[in-house]
Amino acid sequence: MKRWMIATVVVLVLVCSGIMLASLGYGVPVQVAEVKLGEICEFIDERGRTRLPRIYRISMPQDGRIEEITLREGDPVGQGQVVAQIAGSDLENAVAEAQAVVERLDAAIAENDSVVVEQSLAVQAQQFVESMDSTVDAAKEQMDVSSDRREFATKNWERIRGLSESGAASGGETDLAQLRFSEGKHGFEKDRLTWESMKSIRAATSLLPKMVNDFISNKKLTRAVLEKQKSEALARLRQIVTQQERGTMRSDIDGIVLARVVQNERQLAAGTELMRLGNLEELEIEADVLSQDVVRVQVGDSVEVYGPAMGAGQGNGVEATVHQIFPAGFTKTSSLGVEQQRVKVIVRFAQAAREKLVGRDLGVDYRVRVRIFTEQKTDTLTVPR
Repeated sequence: MKRWMIATVVVLVLVCSGIMLASLGYGVPVQVAEVKLGEICEFIDERGRTRLPRIYRISMPQDGRIEEITLREGDPVGQGQVVAQIAGSDLENAVAEAQAVVERLDAAIAENDSVVVEQSLAVQAQQFVESMDSTVDAAKEQMDVSSDRREFATKNWERIRGLSESGAASGGETDLAQLRFSEGKHGFEKDRLTWESMKSIRAATSLLPKMVNDFISNKKLTRAVLEKQKSEALARLRQIVTQQERGTMRSDIDGIVLARVVQNERQLAAGTELMRLGNLEELEIEADVLSQDVVRVQVGDSVEVYGPAMGAGQGNGVEATVHQIFPAGFTKTSSLGVEQQRVKVIVRFAQAAREKLVGRDLGVDYRVRVRIFTEQKTDTLTVPR
């Protein structure tokens, strides 16, 4: 009896064990993850490219012949360093020519201001007028004498003619009286004409002092004209000197040569670009963000810059912040041919993070990845997907 009961119990145990083993072999396995407090972030990940906020372009300030440019791309330049030079001989000749014009006008003004000759001429003219006055007075006296002589000869001729009619005067006395009458008459007319001529000459001579004084006064007007011409010449000289100073082109920054457009010596027109300079310490990132995503981005949001050009993968990138969001968007066609509305976002490296860029040879227009964190929370209950 006892053996039968023991056997029954063993069989039941074996059956139960088999059932349990069967149920375990056909169960569904599950993956278990721990729900815990942690940090969660919302971000926008886009491609970007490095750029400089300002590129300094060196160009020809005026027409001229540029000397050979020895600087090459990548060469460092210091602020105030000469980077290009217009041929100095051309500018020196232009300055010398303008300076000669100014000096010539200075000499002309000095010559115009000298009135020594004119003053001597004025004194001589006054003396000539006084001399003519005396000559006219003498001619008047001579005419008066001739008038008296004519009256005497006339009276004498009338008296002798009366005596001749009565036979009291001889023919010789009559002829002599008539001759004296004719001489007196003609002598008076000659002296009268001489006096009239002297008066006309005196009238013309009296204008000489005024003409000399007017000439001296007119020289003041000539000086004004010469001074205006000198002002124009000085302005031209200053312009050429300025061009000479601009002919020596210097760097405005401490940076490097980004591009050298012209190398050999040649004649160039004003405005021709010679080279481009930049300061890589001002390097920043430009990213084109979708317009529906950019509304979540704000100036000051933290950014992680990574990628092969940075020499760092995601999670080990360089810290940066959003500096500017452009107010206007633009249409851009994606690699799949889809038109997208995008907005430019400028990202700048944090000052402390710039030290990480030293030695990475990061240049302009390099492709990078930017991860813009639009929202971030800590001590949040996180549930894995």
